[in-house]
Order: sequence, then structure tokens, then C-alpha cells
Amino acid sequence: MADGDYSEFSIAHDRLYTLEHLWLQVLDEDKDEGTTSIKIGLSEFLMAEYGEVMQAVLARPRDEGEFEMAGGSDLSEDDEAEETPTMSSAGDQVGIDDLMITITTKYDGEFDRILFNAPFPCTISELNGHVEDNPDLLNEDAYGDGWCIIVKTQSDDFDGDQFLNKDEYIEMLNELP
Repeated sequence: MADGDYSEFSIAHDRLYTLEHLWLQVLDEDKDEGTTSIKIGLSEFLMAEYGEVMQAVLARPRDEGEFEMAGGSDLSEDDEAEETPTMSSAGDQVGIDDLMITITTKYDGEFDRILFNAPFPCTISELNGHVEDNPDLLNEDAYGDGWCIIVKTQSDDFDGDQFLNKDEYIEMLNELP
């Protein structure tokens, strides 16, 4: 975004945030199993900063033991063809270095691809395929129907204190150049 540009976006108050602008919403903590279920989505700041989301690709199981990033790109012929990254993981566990979400944005006629790794070790429980079919959900309802993935993690692997609450996230955004 150019100096002097002004863009409005909202921040959900009941979420945690990563430095990469993912939001996290704890859905359920199962004390007996020692697991936590967490919904993950994209902060509206991403769309304000990088433009309209044109495409979203979510990690999905290829078979019982591997994940892959599916789909080609719907960009025009003039755009550079980039190979979509593939990720594999033992079992259905996703590590913090594993690719989880890829979005393609368009701002002032320029396309940009943004990659998001898992913020903590987890197992993907559910994908919101609606955001792949209709990326406008991310642009118009990022904190509602525009969620991306629901994961389950061992409670020991998820420390909510390592993420930003809404006030800390706003403070971080205010410090960005």
C-alpha cells in the first residue's frame, strides 16, 4: 500500500493472531484426550494490505499419509506460471514448517502469491472448501464464513500466550511501516 493510502478493516475481538496475520479461534479443549480444536483464518489486514484474494488453496490429504496443495491457478495467460508447492508429512500430522494455506491476491493489477505455514504442529480436521470455490468469502467475511481450516493439536503444543490478543495485534499493526 502506498504512503498516504487509507484502508479500513476490522479485527475480531474473540481471536488470537499470528505475526503472519492468521487468526486463531479456540473451539474446544478436550481435557481427557489432551487436545485442542482451533479454527484458522486470514486477518482482514491481509486484504487491506495485499489486495483482493483471487484464489485460495488449502492443504488436503492426498492419501492416508500425505498432504498436498491442490489446484492450478486461474490467473490470466500473461501471469507467470508458478508451480504450486507440495507438502508431505508422516501420518496426518502437519508441522510448523509445512505449508497450510496459499492465497493469490491482486492489487493495482499486480498478482502476488502468499504462503502460510502451520503456526504449530497439528492435524487438519476440516477444510472450508467454500473459500477455494468462492474466494470472495475471504474478502467479504474473513471472520465468519471465510474461515480456512480447523485443526486439532495436542494441548501441550498450543500455547495461546505465544500469539497476539486483539490489543497486541492492533499495536503490532500500528508499528508497521
